[in-house]
Amino acid sequence: MYCQKCRTPLKVDSSLDDLNPAAFDLLIGSAVKSQQNAVPSSKLNYAAERKELYDRAARQASSPLHKRTIPAPYDEEADQSQDGATRPKMPDMSFIEISKSQIVGSERAQSTVNGHKAAHGDALRPVHSAPEGESMHSKVVKNEKLFSILSSHSDIDHPICTECTSLLLQSFTARLAAASRERDAYAGFLKSLQQNSSNGPNEEAQADKELEQLQRQDEEAYAELLKLEAEKAALEEELANIEEDSRRFQSEEQAFWAARNAYETETYDLNTELVSLQQKYAHDQQQLDKLQRTNVYNDTFCIGHDGLFATINGLRLGRLPGQNVEWAEINAAWGQTLLLLATVAERLNYTFSGYRLRPLGSTSRIEKLEYPQQAPNVNQGPGEARSKGPQPKVTPLELFSSGETAIGRVFNHRKFDAGMVAFLDCLAQLGDHVERTTNEPESHTAQNMTRSPSKTKLNKPVLPYPIQGDKIGDMPIKLGVGFQQDESFTKACKYVLTCCKFLLAFCSNRESRKS
Repeated sequence: MYCQKCRTPLKVDSSLDDLNPAAFDLLIGSAVKSQQNAVPSSKLNYAAERKELYDRAARQASSPLHKRTIPAPYDEEADQSQDGATRPKMPDMSFIEISKSQIVGSERAQSTVNGHKAAHGDALRPVHSAPEGESMHSKVVKNEKLFSILSSHSDIDHPICTECTSLLLQSFTARLAAASRERDAYAGFLKSLQQNSSNGPNEEAQADKELEQLQRQDEEAYAELLKLEAEKAALEEELANIEEDSRRFQSEEQAFWAARNAYETETYDLNTELVSLQQKYAHDQQQLDKLQRTNVYNDTFCIGHDGLFATINGLRLGRLPGQNVEWAEINAAWGQTLLLLATVAERLNYTFSGYRLRPLGSTSRIEKLEYPQQAPNVNQGPGEARSKGPQPKVTPLELFSSGETAIGRVFNHRKFDAGMVAFLDCLAQLGDHVERTTNEPESHTAQNMTRSPSKTKLNKPVLPYPIQGDKIGDMPIKLGVGFQQDESFTKACKYVLTCCKFLLAFCSNRESRKS
């Protein structure tokens, strides 16, 4: 056998084997009595709703989905059927057929037990009255019948082991305690009801009075509720109007901020453009001031000195025995000097008489123009150009040296000396032209308009060093042999560049007065 709770194998106590009919009846009777006592309590625990549900289910009852068949009681004496066939034994069968009288009442339990005893008399006999040939199987069947009867009269399936019995006892103890507490609660409630029933008339009058007071309070509260609802409706209407105004104001505010943002954007763009224009104007003004202060002649022809040598654009002009200057540098310096003289003459609209300047860098030259059979005209100025007449004879005068040795210097440098003398002649012509231009009364300024003719003549010439033939400032420009000749040549070149610088200053002044 197995425990019906935990399915643990059980060993049946030997006292069940020696169970006599009286003890068997006592066990069955106690089970039937407990079942009868349990029926009313179970009925009281069910609610009316469950009873109604059961009645509806009973009226709508149909055939069950699963059918359970309980076999008839098993008896060794009935193993043989009428036709002599042997019925199969079922040692694991735990259910028997129980008559209705065993469940109804205790008075019928005894008859049921007697019926069972009559049907299975041999199985319920005590061990000492059993036949000697009784087998173990009959004992097992008897125990199963006993446990089946006990299981049918209680809520517990038998047999159960000791541990499960302890658990069941604990569960029943807890249920008993809960039922006791519930009983005490019901008893206390019943007692309070009985005490309150004695004061019924006074309490009823008090209750009626309280009811009237509550009704008045209810009416007042209802009137107050109606008033509050009216106020609520008015407030809701006012709130709707305010919300509509708020939406209108929000739309107007959005339009205002959009217009303001557009205005600020336009203002920012205009300010940015204004700042840019102001910066451009300031930059252009600075450039204009810088350009106005700039002397293009001084920047183009930078005349200075390097020790004893005069320089033009960093090129030394002159020779000394202790400081040898290459002829390439001297030739380039003469080319820059000739270019300076040609530029100033062009700016002053002056044409040289008898000469034509050819500034060609290191190989610059001056062309001497000789007009055959041309009588001099005293009324014609030396700087006026000849517009008509025969073609002049052109003699090129070199303004550069090849740098040959000193032995052939006297014979080979004649063209170079002639070119430098021609340069001095052109420089003197331009100086005289500047003096004539300056001595004439100027009509474009008020200061010159108020001068008398006697005060228009300058006290000193424009050029700082006088030019006479091949000398400038009493220094010959021609090359010679010896230290004295080189020193004189170097000083003469220095005087030439000084005069050229004076011409540049005059031209710059003239340009600034015009502007």
